[in-house]
Amino acid sequence: MADSIRFTLNGEPVEVGEVSPMTTLLDWLRDRRGLKGTKEGCAEGDCGACTVVLERADGRHEAMNACIAMLGQMDGQAIRTIEGLRGTDGAPHPVQRAMAEADATQCGFCTPGFVMTAYAYASGGEPAELETIHDALAGNLCRCTGYRPIVEAMTKVVGVAAEPASLPAPRVQSAAFDGRFFAPRSLGELTALRAEHPEALLLAGGTDLGLLASRSRKPPQAAIHVAHVPELNVIDAGKEQIALGAAVTYARAMPVLVESFPALRAYLARLGSRQIRTQGTIGGNIGNASPIGDMPPVLLALETRLTLVSVRGTREVPLEEFFTGYRKTVLAPDEVIQRLTLWRLWEGESFHCDKVSKRRDQDISTVAGAYRLRIKGGRIEDARLAFGGMAATPKRASHAEAALLKDGFEAARAALAQDFQPLDDWRGTAAYRLRVAANLLRRLELRLADPARPVEVEAL
Repeated sequence: MADSIRFTLNGEPVEVGEVSPMTTLLDWLRDRRGLKGTKEGCAEGDCGACTVVLERADGRHEAMNACIAMLGQMDGQAIRTIEGLRGTDGAPHPVQRAMAEADATQCGFCTPGFVMTAYAYASGGEPAELETIHDALAGNLCRCTGYRPIVEAMTKVVGVAAEPASLPAPRVQSAAFDGRFFAPRSLGELTALRAEHPEALLLAGGTDLGLLASRSRKPPQAAIHVAHVPELNVIDAGKEQIALGAAVTYARAMPVLVESFPALRAYLARLGSRQIRTQGTIGGNIGNASPIGDMPPVLLALETRLTLVSVRGTREVPLEEFFTGYRKTVLAPDEVIQRLTLWRLWEGESFHCDKVSKRRDQDISTVAGAYRLRIKGGRIEDARLAFGGMAATPKRASHAEAALLKDGFEAARAALAQDFQPLDDWRGTAAYRLRVAANLLRRLELRLADPARPVEVEAL
């Protein structure tokens, strides 16, 4: 007999047993619960009209996209929608009141999503600074183009207390919904399920696979949801290395990564939006093997190795050996990524990274670059240069590395043509991509010459 999906909605327990676990949370909220405040705008996790708030057991309140979240992923979670905001004595919630007083509602279609984003931001204790507010709003689009009053409202809600989370009692063993959506609670259960169902898709945050259920309306036939496996949620920030479980979300990983590699602060702020980073995982970004994923170039430059696990045992694979072709990897049908381990910087080393895309926010990379350098006495003694968007897989630029160490940056830029033969697509031609990659190395050269000088690739 199939298990029921249990979660908390607007503070009240919910149990769902007769709806497909592959149904999107957005469709269930609107069609089954009649909660029409959560809207569908893009069905891709881009516009933010579907924003709801995920209430964590540790007190965090995080904005997330309901359109690309599957109902099965909500088991054990606590969700709040616009209908769940409560003021005192029947009055509007302070965030709703701030939006109204600032004339920030405009046509009203996107307003519930903005309100829920503001609600999550307000409860986080962040400063009312424009940079922080714009980062919080990067996942919400306003077709009326009236962001000024929305930003004004955001400045007035800092510190507004959020509703306390009330999560269901945690499951102690694997659950199966509708016989095709599996939710293991231990590494042993996960590997056993993987061996039994090699055809099932591995689902972590679902920010990529969720599109099958939302935009394409062709959800997977079977999925194994790995987000509740404790061994895949570990963060171990050691003195020399950082280990991250494959199901650790970007939101959880960012503090330790930014503290260790300051260049990632601006880079990760452009990786999706807060809604995407709430659910998206670094392990998922690696596992889908996209040549334009944002994190693989960074992880390649940081000499990352992967721990792969199955019922047969455990093995370690350097990330640069993991990708074998376009969306192909060395992962066996019964294996899963358990964790990734990357090196901290040694004395004399520096790390930099860049992303070039058609839009600043909410866009996939056209070209992404990451560079780890060891410099002594003003001379580069070692270099790891990695790029995404330049080939069928993310990869190191070995010829450019050798040229850089021997003859300098000009030679490294010329050597890029030996490392990559980029394809033409609508994001950029092959010639454009090679030019951008060369310009990024020029940007790196200027950074090293004068670290205090802001350098924009467009000016090169």
